[in-house]
Amino acid sequence: MDEQKRLFIAIILSIVVIVGWNLFFVDTTPVPVQQDQPSALSEQPATSKTSGTSIADYTPGSQERTDAAGVAAASIPARNARTISVSNQFYNIVISENGANVKSLTLNNFREAVEADSPLKEMVSPALGTGLFAFELEGKSIPGLETAIFTAQTDSTHMDLTQGEKSLAFTWTSPHGIVVEKVFTFSADSYLIGFDLVFKNRSGMPLKDSLVLAIPGMVDPANARFSFEGATALINGELENVKTKKIEDKDTYEGVIDWAGYTDRYFLSCLIPKSQEEAKIKLSFQEPVVTTKYVQSMERLDPGKQFTASFDFFMGPKSLKLLSSFDNSLKKAINFGWFDILAKPCLMGMNLIHGVIPNYGIAIMLLTLLIKLVFWPLGTKSYKAMNDMKKLQPLMTEMREKYKDDKAKMNQEVMGLYKTYKVNPMSGCLPMIVQMPIFFALYRMLYQAIELRHAPFMGWVNDLSAPDRLFHFDFAIPFMQAPHGIPVLTIIMGATMFLQQKMSPSTGDPTQAKMMMLMPLFMTFIFINFPAGLVLYWLVNNVLSIGQQYYIQKKFA
Repeated sequence: MDEQKRLFIAIILSIVVIVGWNLFFVDTTPVPVQQDQPSALSEQPATSKTSGTSIADYTPGSQERTDAAGVAAASIPARNARTISVSNQFYNIVISENGANVKSLTLNNFREAVEADSPLKEMVSPALGTGLFAFELEGKSIPGLETAIFTAQTDSTHMDLTQGEKSLAFTWTSPHGIVVEKVFTFSADSYLIGFDLVFKNRSGMPLKDSLVLAIPGMVDPANARFSFEGATALINGELENVKTKKIEDKDTYEGVIDWAGYTDRYFLSCLIPKSQEEAKIKLSFQEPVVTTKYVQSMERLDPGKQFTASFDFFMGPKSLKLLSSFDNSLKKAINFGWFDILAKPCLMGMNLIHGVIPNYGIAIMLLTLLIKLVFWPLGTKSYKAMNDMKKLQPLMTEMREKYKDDKAKMNQEVMGLYKTYKVNPMSGCLPMIVQMPIFFALYRMLYQAIELRHAPFMGWVNDLSAPDRLFHFDFAIPFMQAPHGIPVLTIIMGATMFLQQKMSPSTGDPTQAKMMMLMPLFMTFIFINFPAGLVLYWLVNNVLSIGQQYYIQKKFA
């Protein structure tokens, strides 16, 4: 009974202490909101140095904050958010005061489709809603930030940037006096855009939380089948391309983040932290939107202090030449898989040829010729072995017919025939196997190279990154992707494969021989929806191989 009395008295005393403390010692007057001096659009970037302080506990549910929020919110009239656009030679970017998020960025040198009147390539899909680089705090410790309407520190709604750099600041002050500033720095001659996120603690309480910056993207399942689309990041020096179906199994990655964002076949949108420190990536996928969230811890930010997180962001083409020109690791975003070490020199070689002859179709043809010359000795050895095998075909057919009921004896006689005439049946295959990696590397490079996007060749082939179609039909053709028409290059390629197959020695097995003759038809069917650049490469390689094979057969006839 005494224990119950003591517990009851302790509860009463605790209530008295809490009420008395709030009545006599807690100041319930609202914290005055202090506005910054407008940092108008200037020639030099507006920079804020990190004070060396970090960010501590900011209690979201305190009575002081609730009262202050109510008073301040009642005194702030609602207003419409403006949009500010900035243009340079590479892009036109539109930033909304609603969250100070990037609502649009169109690329001046790229279009959505190959037609001349097609709109410029849009890097921010309208379906994303909030736009790119939306910002929040993981612990929601600044009420109202999610719906904040910032104020752009400029009277103009458009700026043309022809030289130098300019900065544009967007500011917002919370009801408790936390000033948030998003500063964008644009360069006239670069795709990179500087991005500073500044916190100024003018409240009476410390702040501790984590920054969260979101880079969403739209995944097209049709494109994702042949090239990667989705969340990408460079973590601890290693490229991570996370397929959407794997996000459910693992959605968080930690380490030193060089950059993180979204990529598709030809373009990249990513955030690049300027400080090398531990952070994490959180991924989510709600079809068709995949979102990469960069999460960085903030240390305690005491009243009167400020904190700056500095980034660059890039929204543009995945051009090896362009990305290699930056003083960062963005060039690692271009990856051709297992054959990367071979594909990149091929890409550089193709671009080098294009610098002399400004036609990527011709560049592909000349690159294929150069590679064929490099492997000419191996090809000669292979075709000579095939020619020797062809000479033995009558004898081998006779052996198979003679010993058709005794497989062991037949194999023994055939091997003796190889030994007598010094023919190695594998010598025709090994040189081709050695060349296969370079063929696959070229395949990957030609499929992903942005240089071929909307690049014309000749005649009806006006886009080397799309399937070739002569004429466009109003009706669908089975197994053919739109547009529907006559795949001339693909048909010619199939014909060269058929001719090449006819020139090769046939096997003794009639069934196997028939299967080999069906291979050109099968390959033509596969290539019908491949980009014209790939088909052109395979066609030229076949023609050169036929020429070399014909020459060897005549020489050693």
